[in-house]
Amino acid sequence: MASNLRITPATEADIPVILRLIRGLARYERLSHEVVATEDDLRAALFGPHPAAEVIVARLDDQPVGFALFFHNFSTFLGRAGIYLEDLFVEPAHRGKGVGKALLHHLAKLAIQRRCGRLEWAVLNWNQPAIDFYHHAGAVAMNDWTVFRLTGDALVRFAG
Repeated sequence: MASNLRITPATEADIPVILRLIRGLARYERLSHEVVATEDDLRAALFGPHPAAEVIVARLDDQPVGFALFFHNFSTFLGRAGIYLEDLFVEPAHRGKGVGKALLHHLAKLAIQRRCGRLEWAVLNWNQPAIDFYHHAGAVAMNDWTVFRLTGDALVRFAG
């Protein structure tokens, strides 16, 4: 890991950086067309009266090069909160320098400090580099589970 790497909690001043990194992640995942978030959306969601998530930012030589966005979930079986990693992204030019590992390591330590029962996330099936990275970290794929999602019109119709 680079000695000039720092992982810090995001501040409201980081909102433009966070949105830039989210857009970079969307390009990588071939989902740019789905990004509708604005700086105002992120400000309200991350720093409003009831924050929905937290962000940590990775900086090399004080330049932001990656981020992780996460929030707490809960396991009824464990009777404990967990950390759900929604997004982890490192700019392509800075991959292979230990930035992703440092972000994941930071979250693992945070989960332990907060007495969480687990740290979990989802990965796109085609993203073999990420899958390999996570396997190398000791993560186990939950192949018996399928993620379901209600969104957009389907969510509105179901809520009726």
